[in-house]
Amino acid sequence: MTTSSPHSTPRQDIRNGHCPGERTEGFEFQGAAAVLDPLAEVRSAEDPPTDVYLTGTVFLDIIFTGLDSAPVRGTESWARGMGSSPGGIANMATALARLGLRTSLAAAFGDDMYGEYCWEALAQGEGIDLGLSRTVAGWHSPVTVSMAYEGERTMVSHGHEVPPPGDGGVPAPECPPPSRACVALLVPGREEEWIARAAARGSRVFADVGWDETGRWDPADLAGLEHCEAFLPNAEEAMRYTRTDCPRAAARALAEKVPVAVVTMGEKGAFAVDSRTGESAEVPAIAVEALDPTGAGDVFVAGFVTGTLAGWPLADRLAFAGLTAALSVQEFGGSLSAPGWVEIAAWWNHVRSYDDQSPAVRRRYGFLDGLLPAAARPWPLRRAVPTLGFRRP
Repeated sequence: MTTSSPHSTPRQDIRNGHCPGERTEGFEFQGAAAVLDPLAEVRSAEDPPTDVYLTGTVFLDIIFTGLDSAPVRGTESWARGMGSSPGGIANMATALARLGLRTSLAAAFGDDMYGEYCWEALAQGEGIDLGLSRTVAGWHSPVTVSMAYEGERTMVSHGHEVPPPGDGGVPAPECPPPSRACVALLVPGREEEWIARAAARGSRVFADVGWDETGRWDPADLAGLEHCEAFLPNAEEAMRYTRTDCPRAAARALAEKVPVAVVTMGEKGAFAVDSRTGESAEVPAIAVEALDPTGAGDVFVAGFVTGTLAGWPLADRLAFAGLTAALSVQEFGGSLSAPGWVEIAAWWNHVRSYDDQSPAVRRRYGFLDGLLPAAARPWPLRRAVPTLGFRRP
């Protein structure tokens, strides 16, 4: 059985003839007030109430950090740090919401304590619209245990497919709501028909891709890019799909399939090509001490989407995405590590006050001067706690 969560804000009945997720006249987005609205200058009365729509699987992430090496078979390893947070698609949804975008997430939640914790953390803690999400009775929440060491992470996950639709239906992307943008995950061997529908309704679609477990890396699996605004794979994924041995060459090849191709290169930064203008940009990574890389790719996408919707130049979008990802790896967890504008402002104030970044970094991020609020907290800020939640007295 699938039901609306008891924590959900009441929404328009999805069986009254409207498309699921359709916002009727008078609808107001239900979300937390952002520190800064990056789209304030481009908003109009005709805009859809949702900035970004996502759909996918929410995991409960349990993250162990402070491991000196990978666990060894037959031994017990103790981690110096631990965090817990909603993960999976929740990483990107949280990153978008913290950057001030009105974010709508369609996902299934288990009716166990893990599911309740994830729902409350996203809806109440982050102001994400879960009106299209549902609680599925008897379905336990997917769980991922992530171990961070030597600048990388190893993950073990467990979960089951969402049960077939009940009388209320499960989150389904066949008819996404009107929104400025959608973020889609391309899955090898699976056609995502909702991407074309979203694009036809005027949404700008940003695509990511997962690792191809089949090993085929068939370019035909990227057919959905014809409906997309941008594609943001990492270097390994991009080179395998394009049969190239250079991330920059891969980005140029992908730009023949999608207007904007962005290839992330880890410690070497990111490279992007805009096939409509012929412009390309490359931004080096910011040197930081990494604690946990979980969710950094999702945060990068959120930063790039934000800059794109705000109309920033390509190089500024790329730099901003890299900055948000760099700030995230200094914290525990995926969604909980995503920086908001206060953290970004604190970092920028730190860069201007100390000499631990190069003059080139200060020049590259000068565009932040016209965007940021005054920093209100010291930097860096630790977010994650090691437990699901303390009991209140």
